[in-house]
Amino acid sequence: MRRVDLIWFNAGGGHRAAAQALEQSIHDQGLPWCVRKVNLTQVLDPRGRFRRYTGMEPEDLYNQRLATGFTLGLAQELKLLQGAIRLGHGPLVRRLAGHWEGTRPDLVVSLIPNFNRPLHEALALACPGVPFVTVLTDMADHPPHFWIEPDLAQHLVCGTEHARAQALAAGCAPSRVYLSSGMILRPEFYQQAPLDRAAERQRLGLDADTPTGLVLFGGTGSRAMKGIAARLPDTPLILMCGRNQALADTLRAMPARAPRVVVGFTTEVARWMRLADFFIGKPGPGSLSEAVQQGLPVIVTRNPWTMPQERWNTQWVREHGLGVVHRHFRTVRAAVDELTRDLPDYQLRVRRVENRAVFEVPQILERILAQARVPSRREHPAAVPTLTLAPCLPVRHL
Repeated sequence: MRRVDLIWFNAGGGHRAAAQALEQSIHDQGLPWCVRKVNLTQVLDPRGRFRRYTGMEPEDLYNQRLATGFTLGLAQELKLLQGAIRLGHGPLVRRLAGHWEGTRPDLVVSLIPNFNRPLHEALALACPGVPFVTVLTDMADHPPHFWIEPDLAQHLVCGTEHARAQALAAGCAPSRVYLSSGMILRPEFYQQAPLDRAAERQRLGLDADTPTGLVLFGGTGSRAMKGIAARLPDTPLILMCGRNQALADTLRAMPARAPRVVVGFTTEVARWMRLADFFIGKPGPGSLSEAVQQGLPVIVTRNPWTMPQERWNTQWVREHGLGVVHRHFRTVRAAVDELTRDLPDYQLRVRRVENRAVFEVPQILERILAQARVPSRREHPAAVPTLTLAPCLPVRHL
């Protein structure tokens, strides 16, 4: 049985979600692999020294700054991070090589940026010939040394034509660059369980016919949601706060003339999106793709505080007519008016987007693995049993 490692960490949540979705899709397609999700943080800091000294995980620092704002500027913070990774390259490679010498994977799939050079070099050192695949969970690269490392024997799976063009322009071999039809989404975004939308909206106090916005800024929310809510007192809203209980309490206490629903942590984001008519949030690749998959046109911003790797996403929105892009949310009232004025046309364009990446990527990995000249380890004393998952509901394209 082939062993496939999926590398993720918890910065922002999208990498973990992509790993979980890919693992489930591999299982659902019946591929005979032992899939192991590998949290890079736990490999690099197995004793939890960072948490012991600081009281938080390294990714918690990133997630907290994502919710409250970056102090040095996004580009500067990214350069500092990449500089620290380069300074620690040798120890990183040694730590990762030791991990793979003990676990002996047949294929390693990275779902994270910034660390792909040490990941690749460590794998080549410990397990020569084992293919290393990077699946971009962003719609675009932010060179240099973010996702694409053109001088490595790195297979790349790109979710947009733009990212594929970036890889080829950087000098990556065309035979190592693959194109999927979008970002990896969890299978539940393709499941169409029965939902009486009008009745459910009425139960929640939302009017069945009045355009309703869903406001979402990831799993920890954002203080930007307070300004959006204040500027839209007459717009019905579903406000998704994730684990940010203080934000949820604040939003519930804010006065509004239109009905509102404030939602805390939930695993039913897809269902809540189906109850809305349009999306308001940051232009993250995951949230944008989820909204479009659920038929929601989007309202997003692009400005110096937008994550560098997410700025191109706003161009994608504009080019395909999937929503409205403003410089900041101070003009969100005008953005909502602009979108709802032509809402049926925006919804029609959104419905034309077809993203089947979660089903395509396992097939790409199967091709890469079949071409690899690495013998299958059918017997191994440390073999890990294949994870058994509950079967999915039928998906739309089957």
